[in-house]
Amino acid sequence: MARSARRPGRQAQVTGLLLVALLAGAWEASGGCASIGTPPGGPPDSAPPHIVHVQPESGAVVPNLHGDAVIQFDETVEEMASGGGGGAGATGGLAKQVLLSPVAGPVNVSWHRSSVTVKPKEGWKRRVYRLEILPGFTDLRRNRSDSGKTVLFTTGPAIGHARIGGIALKWIEQTIMVRALIEAVPLPDSVGYLTLADSGGQFNLQNLAPGHYIVYATSDDNGDRRRSPREAYDSPLVTLDSSSNVALFAFPHDTVPPRPRAATFVDSITVRAEFSQALDPTTPLDTTQVKVVQLPDSTPVAVAQVLTQQQYDSLTKTMQQKAESAGAAAIKHDTAAAPIIHPTVPPPPPPPPGPPPAARPEPPSRGPRRAAARAQPRQPVDTALVRRLLAQRPIPSDKVIIRLAHPLKPETRYIVVVAGATNLLGKKGHGDVGFTVPKPVPVDTTRRGARPTPADTTHHAPRTPVPPPPPPP
Repeated sequence: MARSARRPGRQAQVTGLLLVALLAGAWEASGGCASIGTPPGGPPDSAPPHIVHVQPESGAVVPNLHGDAVIQFDETVEEMASGGGGGAGATGGLAKQVLLSPVAGPVNVSWHRSSVTVKPKEGWKRRVYRLEILPGFTDLRRNRSDSGKTVLFTTGPAIGHARIGGIALKWIEQTIMVRALIEAVPLPDSVGYLTLADSGGQFNLQNLAPGHYIVYATSDDNGDRRRSPREAYDSPLVTLDSSSNVALFAFPHDTVPPRPRAATFVDSITVRAEFSQALDPTTPLDTTQVKVVQLPDSTPVAVAQVLTQQQYDSLTKTMQQKAESAGAAAIKHDTAAAPIIHPTVPPPPPPPPGPPPAARPEPPSRGPRRAAARAQPRQPVDTALVRRLLAQRPIPSDKVIIRLAHPLKPETRYIVVVAGATNLLGKKGHGDVGFTVPKPVPVDTTRRGARPTPADTTHHAPRTPVPPPPPPP
């Protein structure tokens, strides 16, 4: 029994010896060395993934569409990590690279190595669909595509030939709204066609059917591709015939009335009041809506003016320019009356002879991806158009400046009472806020920049310094 148990081990040893002998014979027959061939590899692949075709094709009519829309690339694209919204509520990194509209609800976006499939969760309806493929797809070597593509196909209705273009602006911030979410909703529908504004805030939606549209421009801060009540947006009504351009001024649509939240002492007759949100510049506060009382007896303080922040800044700038002009005129007059004195400081010596100093070397590149990002041309911004459009509306602000008829008392507590402050939606709010006038700070005449009172030297000769006594012998 023990002998038969050892037989499998001996058989394995014999088999191993035979295998070693066969390998040694094959090595000797080949000359005792390995063959030299072309090493694997080649030039690095720096080309981004390219879209080969999209199914359905642009302009296609597919009345019985049941499957997925397929985006086919010429190589494997990277399966981007989850963490974002896309379409009309889809989640995932890939979903942020496509915009399928009009769709109510989420969009399913799936990765299949060299292809990406798209389908609305609600299924295909009888509509004209717009599939916008955004730049940003990358291959396995991190080569990023900087170009996109738009495909329009229909499951029944005819594809239109009208367009809506325009620019999205931030009304309060007075700037363009980069990468704004644009949605054109044809009435009476509740879902619309989506696109993104470029880096200049401009957008262009083509192949729309004529009709009435509500155009939304939303600052999509959380990237979920939805309009949120907390995000700034604008929504004008557009009647579309063949082509229309519109400017959208986005702002937060806060339904809560504004309230004063802070008051700051500016100077002896000036107080700045801040509110919880921007106020409507077309309905400014006046002296009948703002009161200032002194504590502890609630003694009223007369209010002379209530200015917007823009008005106060303009007034301060004008006064500063007048003071600078008067100072420059005085300096010019004093310089003309003063005698010409040759400078006592010699001019700097000329540079030593020899070759010019070498130019500072350029810093090393931080990698091909950053170099490509720097080389990518940015969308030009028509700054003149932006300034002209923003000048059409007054600037909203969450601050007002209160000018008093009499100076405030130092180290005293005051209360600012406001009634009828109106926000950008017309909601009116009331409230009060307190502030304390600080203790006056004495001027340090020894500090650099201070102007001490000059000594009267018209009737006294300058005092000659007395030398110290000699040391004792």
